[in-house]
Amino acid sequence: MTEPQDAGKFEQLRTEKLSKIKQLGIDPFGQRFDNVESAESIRKKFDAAVQPPQRAITAGRIVLLRDIGKLIFITLRDSSGTIQIGLSKKILEDQWQVIKLTELGDIIGVEGQLGLTKTGELTIWVEKFSLLSKSVLQPPEKFHGLTDTELRYRQRYVDLWANPEVMQRFKKRIEMISTIRNFLKDRGFYEVETPMMQTIAGGAAAKPFITHHNALDIDLYLRIAPELFLKRLLVGGIEKVFEINRNFRNEGISPRHNPEFTMMEIYQAYADYNIMMELTESLVSKLIEKHCGSPKMQFGDYDIDFSGPWKKIPYSELFNQHCGCDINDIAAVRKNAKSAGIDELKMDDEVVINKLFEEKVEQHLVDPTFVIDYPGKLCPLTKRSKANPELAERFELYIGTIEVANAYTELNDPQVQYENFTSQVKGAGEDEETFRSLDEDFITALKYGMPPAGGLGIGIDRLVMLLTGTTNIRDVILFPLLKPEK
Repeated sequence: MTEPQDAGKFEQLRTEKLSKIKQLGIDPFGQRFDNVESAESIRKKFDAAVQPPQRAITAGRIVLLRDIGKLIFITLRDSSGTIQIGLSKKILEDQWQVIKLTELGDIIGVEGQLGLTKTGELTIWVEKFSLLSKSVLQPPEKFHGLTDTELRYRQRYVDLWANPEVMQRFKKRIEMISTIRNFLKDRGFYEVETPMMQTIAGGAAAKPFITHHNALDIDLYLRIAPELFLKRLLVGGIEKVFEINRNFRNEGISPRHNPEFTMMEIYQAYADYNIMMELTESLVSKLIEKHCGSPKMQFGDYDIDFSGPWKKIPYSELFNQHCGCDINDIAAVRKNAKSAGIDELKMDDEVVINKLFEEKVEQHLVDPTFVIDYPGKLCPLTKRSKANPELAERFELYIGTIEVANAYTELNDPQVQYENFTSQVKGAGEDEETFRSLDEDFITALKYGMPPAGGLGIGIDRLVMLLTGTTNIRDVILFPLLKPEK
């Protein structure tokens, strides 16, 4: 990286070149440039046998420049990759002054014939040259990329073109989300948008962000989940519905958590959590088939095998196996929780159980595993099992020790839902804004009748992390939340 004291010097030198370009009567920030082809498409179309030689028009940022006097070789980078261009003073005599003033980081447009150099490098031999944007700041040294991790997040606009693998990761994310949408639409799901600002923060147990609407003079919450609105759509008759959008949770930041994150929620009438399991495995398998090449991949220190069928293991079985006590022996559970450093005294039994599960079990869930049949009291929005009313028909999908998906057989009894909500409101602590208010309109919606349904939530950021082998969530979010520098 360029040292701060050097940065000012380089900026001054570049500003001087900017002035010289203006003195030549050239706009250093360019004009419209038509018929641009990507570097990738130019490479694909090239055929050395074609006569007369093929032509190409392209534009991009200069990432390598070799000036050998009357001949200059430049490597241009666009979102698809790189391509070499060759500039000859003999051909471009009338533009040579401005060409000699261009440098690393500048954006240019060119047109010319395609050919191969003596070393076999595909090259555009330029006949027309346009300066499209002068870079006044010095790019990362030798374009080996930004190495300061936080600076990469703050200056993603540099990170994307300085580090080609970053561009490819985000393009893959975009393509994966497109595949998800097509997969669901092919299964008859409708994509919708529900409110980001809500008068009651509901649908999940999380601390919300609070804002104020001046005209209505009311406090609003940035949504922590779209669940209760999507279920209203089930009541309204949209029987297969999904949304891919932002959720906001006023909680910690870590390699697996960002306060603003992308969540997909899916609801299907007349389904249950078993159907959601099939849908989840089929969807992820489709993503792997289309974007990953192999069901076996590396994620940090883990070798993950996505080959199906995926394991389905009851919550209690995993708990008993890894926590050193029986899930029904609450005295032993609390003792083990305390030994694990969990402050269990003010927690309900079910919360202690789940904290111990998170501490002791999750670390063992590497290959895709559906953890099924959760303790009912942990799941206020979930239908209980007919075989055992103490259990909820819920699963969480773990991959690489990370929770990726959460699904229920949805509760649609308005009276039971009301009692569960009321219990949550009464049990909320001082800082638990989420459950201080009861969403009575949602209860009204249920009273009109919501069909039996399965519901599923998938964390898109975490899924992309896993399928790209990326261990920090900030590396799959274009602009992650950061503390201001000043």
